[in-house]
Amino acid sequence: MGDAMERTTLDGTWTVEAVSGPAESAAFRSPVEAVVPGCVHTDLLRAGRIADPFDGDQEAATQWIGDTVWRYRRTFEWPENAAASATDAPGATGAPDAQRHDLVADGLDTLATVEVNGIVVGTTRNQHRSYRFPVGHLLRPGTNEVVVTFDAPVPAAVRLSEQHGGELPHVNHHPYNALRKNASNFGWDWGIDVATSGIWKSIGIESWSGVRIAAVRPLVDVDGTTGVLTAHVDVESAGSAARFSQAIGTAPAASASGSRSGGLEARVTVAPHRASAASSAPDTAPPGLDAPIVVGSRPVVDGSASVRLEVPDVAVWWPRGEGDQPLYDVRVEVGEAVWTGRVGFRTVTLDTAADAGGAPFLLRVNDRPVIVRGANWIPDHAFLTEMTPARYADRIQDAVDANVNLLRIWGGGIYESEDLYDRCDELGVLVWQDFLFACAAYAEEPWLADEVEPEVREAVTRLSPHPSLVVWNGNNENLVAYAEWGWRPSLVGRTWGNGYYRSLLPAVVAELDPTRPYTPGSPFSFDEYLTPNDERNGSVHIWDVWNQRDYTAYRDWKPRFVAEFGFQGPPAWSTLTEVVHDEPLDPDGHEMLVHQKAHEGNRKLADGMRGHLPESASIEDWHFAAQLNQAHAIRFGMEWFRSRTPDNTGMVVWQLNDDWPVVSWALVDHAGIRKPVWYAVRQAYQPVLLTVQPGSPEGGLEVVLVNASGGPVSDEVTVSRVAFDGTVLESASFPLAADPADADRATLPESLAVPGDAGSEVLVVTGAGTRTVHDFAEVVDQVFDAEPLSASVEATPDGARVTVTTRSYARDVLLFPDRVDRAARVDDGLVSLLAGESVTFTVSGAPGIDTEALTSPFVLRHAGSLHR
Repeated sequence: MGDAMERTTLDGTWTVEAVSGPAESAAFRSPVEAVVPGCVHTDLLRAGRIADPFDGDQEAATQWIGDTVWRYRRTFEWPENAAASATDAPGATGAPDAQRHDLVADGLDTLATVEVNGIVVGTTRNQHRSYRFPVGHLLRPGTNEVVVTFDAPVPAAVRLSEQHGGELPHVNHHPYNALRKNASNFGWDWGIDVATSGIWKSIGIESWSGVRIAAVRPLVDVDGTTGVLTAHVDVESAGSAARFSQAIGTAPAASASGSRSGGLEARVTVAPHRASAASSAPDTAPPGLDAPIVVGSRPVVDGSASVRLEVPDVAVWWPRGEGDQPLYDVRVEVGEAVWTGRVGFRTVTLDTAADAGGAPFLLRVNDRPVIVRGANWIPDHAFLTEMTPARYADRIQDAVDANVNLLRIWGGGIYESEDLYDRCDELGVLVWQDFLFACAAYAEEPWLADEVEPEVREAVTRLSPHPSLVVWNGNNENLVAYAEWGWRPSLVGRTWGNGYYRSLLPAVVAELDPTRPYTPGSPFSFDEYLTPNDERNGSVHIWDVWNQRDYTAYRDWKPRFVAEFGFQGPPAWSTLTEVVHDEPLDPDGHEMLVHQKAHEGNRKLADGMRGHLPESASIEDWHFAAQLNQAHAIRFGMEWFRSRTPDNTGMVVWQLNDDWPVVSWALVDHAGIRKPVWYAVRQAYQPVLLTVQPGSPEGGLEVVLVNASGGPVSDEVTVSRVAFDGTVLESASFPLAADPADADRATLPESLAVPGDAGSEVLVVTGAGTRTVHDFAEVVDQVFDAEPLSASVEATPDGARVTVTTRSYARDVLLFPDRVDRAARVDDGLVSLLAGESVTFTVSGAPGIDTEALTSPFVLRHAGSLHR
């Protein structure tokens, strides 16, 4: 949108009504007030017409919504004469004397018929695209009406599957792969089944004359100390007689007069970014970001132009922990039309070349290897329009605070909001972006393929400015599913998506965004003659551990890169009990199991705890034990994988977040409460890690110094064998040193590696600014002091400070203030204290909290408290 563009917003109040569907829909044939952007579930919930689908077993009671055809409707006023200024107020007028008036829908979910004043202007079949329909010939002075009717998504997916040869293989119970719609919206093994309909992004009428800037791809490179920007600009002419493209930014626009587009020029300006006072970024540019403003222009030819600019002495953008994140403002002008955005100058490559051990999966940014400490991202709310900028900022901060340096946007969700990518640009969090194909076979015939190409072209174009985006990935698990999940015989020659992953997607990326690497899938071995999930090559997903094996089996894997692995645990107590109301509360209660979507999930939780933790004596103990075991499992796996640096180049834990209150693999629950596993990840992902691991196959232990910081690390490391009462039984020191993206190790003498009494001794490793406590035994086999802790509490204006001191070893001390006040949050957790040590927990977000309750056995816990 530019200065010559005026927008009449149609966001705000609409009505929604059921057109047809199951018996339950009959009660909604009269209009209900709706809010756009939104979806029918949130509209009905706001109107008090349905119970919260997240609560109890209400998920089942609202299934009829996804089986219903819904119609959204609103009126707006259009003036007879004279251009009117654009405004954000509902019902605002546009510019009636402009050459072009386009109805622009940024997101429709999903099978929609769009009418203006009773005339169909278009139909849509893709939630992941935006649409533009010319409507100037239909607008009339006075009151106008726009109507959007959505086909019922669940029966539509079934119908389309049947029309085209029957269902193709997919996980879960709906054939979501027949629609270009958020796959997890139909339910997942962590997600609620609430198939939505609605206008989920902004909608309005854009009035313009002359030309508009249809798309800009500002691609960057770095040549020595010079930043190179190549801005590819697509221009649309209002006077063009060419057929108008429905999808925004998917094809070059037509020119108005001849190949030179009437003498138009694309003018591009690059300048150091200075954040506004409202921005979360600094008010001034980072040090070194003092390059001059650079301007260039090129003529628009056949509706497009490519402008190349060089920025001398460029300030280079780095991933978090490797350097600063300087950003540059880009301004594109064509006539009176203007586009603005931001870029960061950096290069990125992915090394998958064969080596002696197979093939690595090594990201390099600005030619520097980056050891990935990542987390998988799913949509942060089952109702996408509830994902506010503040919620995005909170979740990304959760990642940053846990030492995460990469988020993988998983292929069963959506191409995310600019709120996510902008924040990652500012904070240096790398982004791996899946194309939206997950755990299913996808038809390659025109009925679906005709939607795929414009979708991916728009996505690549829209996201191309973001320096945080470093990898495009073709799909989630579809290649390994074909190879190992039994798809091949069931497909009997039908297409299943391979042409997308091996041909279409890489071609689009090569054309529109050759600055970033593309991978055909995750996992992938980068060799046609290997299974996609080969640990010696490329990326792997490790799920046998959660599904079938004890978590110590992580050590049976020697992966080059782990793109998925995870272990379940329940959400915070307050999050769980707000939606689960079984009496008595039980792990296998009816409503509890509604909020456990994994196949045999509770059995796997029980199996996973066996041999590690004592049997739970109460539901409170079960909850704590399951959370603690999740933390132990993930820390165990992470430290093992990291100890294999540089052969292992990183991992992406499943998953950062939840889309509703549920027992899941998430580090942070749906209420935004950091689970114990979050603290385990923060510890295991610290840039410099000391970890104790098995030594040679013959036995013994070694200490490994792992360096994922931006510079070399060396220190004298001290290892002590310590009794639970604090007695130092043996100690030794030795030097360790590691370059960036590397590790160093030392074998421990038997006097340290072999305990006298495994159940009452630990190994303490200090050095390089960190400390690790290695337990010789599992919690179930350790002999703890019955009451090792004492605590004092000091009230603060925002909550409290709780100081905990131990008289003997206390493993994994945790404070759960949400059990006192669900708004309370705590700054630390999973702290192992040696005899005589203290830790102070700061509780915030809960002024006036009951300070006495904070020290109760229900709130202040440690691993030994599971012994009853």
